[in-house]
Amino acid sequence: MSKLLFSKIRFYEIKELFPNIKQPRRVDILQSRKKQKKDIWSFVIGQKINNGTCPSNQSWQTDHKRHMSLDKLLKDKRYLEAFRSFLQSEFSEENIEFWLACEDFKSTGSSEDLSWKAKKIYEEFISSAACREINVDHQTKEKIQNSLEKPSRSCFDEAQKQVYLLMLRDSCPRFLNSDAYLTLKHKSRSIWYI
Repeated sequence: MSKLLFSKIRFYEIKELFPNIKQPRRVDILQSRKKQKKDIWSFVIGQKINNGTCPSNQSWQTDHKRHMSLDKLLKDKRYLEAFRSFLQSEFSEENIEFWLACEDFKSTGSSEDLSWKAKKIYEEFISSAACREINVDHQTKEKIQNSLEKPSRSCFDEAQKQVYLLMLRDSCPRFLNSDAYLTLKHKSRSIWYI
């Protein structure tokens, strides 16, 4: 009993010695925690985070600079193959196959080849009865169907852009966190040491 009384007296004596100190309110505690989180993230990211934003609300462009970009994945053969096999494991390989088919279509030289390649791409990826149908809106499908009579190199551009953005926002971040990417990245770093 005497210890409890002594500790209370002691606390009040200390409190009287520092009259300017007030107890923090709940709002102050929450604001200081937010500031601490911002400081931690700015340290981790290596850049100062602007007031009012948090890491989850950053644009895809900032996130895109931190990691390997989808463009780099699509240009490097090793990463492209790993990305393709990752998409196959997630049952969404039609996206990368369509994107690659469109790139091949754009590099086609003769107009005769353009015609049959356009029909092949349409039947394989865009048509409602396609076995590997991609996820694009109805208006885009109609535009492509109308352009099949006289196809140009840009007739699949809008659909390719939609598929690219889908891979950028959905598949690519999951791939960059996958074991397949991390082991490939580790192997490419260890080559320099051998």
